[in-house]
Amino acid sequence: MSSQKPSIPRGTRDFGPEKMIRRNFILDNIKQVFQKFGFLPLETPAMENLSVLTGKYGDEGDKLIFKILNSGNYLEGTTTEDYTKGVKELTSKISEKALRYDLTVPFARYVVMNRGELTFPFKRYQIQPVWRADRPSRGRYREFYQCDADVVGTDSLLCEAEIVLMINEAFARLGIKDFTIKINNRKILTGLTEAIGKKGCEAELCVAIDKLDKIGVGGVVEELKSKDFSEEAIHKLYPFLEITGSTEEKIAYLKEIFSTSEVGTKGLEELEQVLDYVKKFELTQPNVEFDITLARGLSYYTGAIFEVKADGVQIGSISGGGRYDNLTGVFGLPGLSGVGISFGVDRIYDVMEELDLFPKTTSTSTKILICCFDDEAVTYSLPVLKRLREAGINSEIYPETSKMKKQLNYANDKKIPYVLIVGSDEIKTGNLTLKDMLKGEQERLSIEEIISKLL
Repeated sequence: MSSQKPSIPRGTRDFGPEKMIRRNFILDNIKQVFQKFGFLPLETPAMENLSVLTGKYGDEGDKLIFKILNSGNYLEGTTTEDYTKGVKELTSKISEKALRYDLTVPFARYVVMNRGELTFPFKRYQIQPVWRADRPSRGRYREFYQCDADVVGTDSLLCEAEIVLMINEAFARLGIKDFTIKINNRKILTGLTEAIGKKGCEAELCVAIDKLDKIGVGGVVEELKSKDFSEEAIHKLYPFLEITGSTEEKIAYLKEIFSTSEVGTKGLEELEQVLDYVKKFELTQPNVEFDITLARGLSYYTGAIFEVKADGVQIGSISGGGRYDNLTGVFGLPGLSGVGISFGVDRIYDVMEELDLFPKTTSTSTKILICCFDDEAVTYSLPVLKRLREAGINSEIYPETSKMKKQLNYANDKKIPYVLIVGSDEIKTGNLTLKDMLKGEQERLSIEEIISKLL
């Protein structure tokens, strides 16, 4: 059998120890924020029934769902006619399951299946990978982690305000200072369709203007033309795409435009209420900006929508979310409103790496390495190693009695800050040689003194 060059699928990545330590730094900090705000942990399966996922993300989202072929002979039961009916017809015959596209729809499915056991409002956080059959590029992967926090079972706009707080606290913990939380409301976008004479075309408008950053105003216009938006409607839309000014000025402008739009006015009122709550929390710098062109392509949003961008870094949004009034309705539990936020760990990682924000040392790596001159020193060191670990100090022993230089090089390569050198003198006196690998200094100390120094 010929040897094969190993590889991984495009849009996926391996994470070595150094990257995992950094990723865990991000995940642990976000998790602590979720828990601080009263959210409980949840996990759902990597795969869902395809019927659970389809129809929840819009036509474009449905195309990006990774389908799983049925086990065994997946072509069994298909006919020649099935191949002529198109992809959708054939897919239903050969695939019953799919990899989850996001964490929100599986969460809605979980809530409906377990509604009798949950306390509402139900607040959960979920940190798991998701998969999308997207074209890979920088900051866009086919497999990536999402960190979601959602609360369902309440219409209170306090939840939206708390999301703004959570975003601010999470990024403060991670050291990301320059970021903007863009906020809008789907009702405002619905009012916008009424104002330009295209009532009922919210989905088409949202999908198009969601791409504004990528394809520009010209690209949005071309896409809307292809969706049968008239020249008159597009002409009326232009001022909205290029609106400027403070949040107060934008709201005042829209109030005039939406004077005959009940839904648009409602959206503005909700936006003002959220911003007022945020103000009452007395954040020094809330980093919130009202952006009327923020649409978010997912079709299940019905109220507030959020998107967070790191300023000064050429990368897409690093967090996003919004309110959905009836996501559980498709699973037989109508009228259960929810709102949530999702942190894009992979993009946050890229931002932190570019801005050099990761701590130089972490609590998850080895703090001290025991280096031994001979077998007698190894035997002597094992109880010492046990005491270090019992004290809560991350410790390891070099497994071979190699040359001391090789052992010290191992510590340097792993960025282990301290080395404990044990030889015949140390065994006789009970005072061990502690070497600070960063400063190059060493001293003789008892095991009690070493533990005290490292804690």
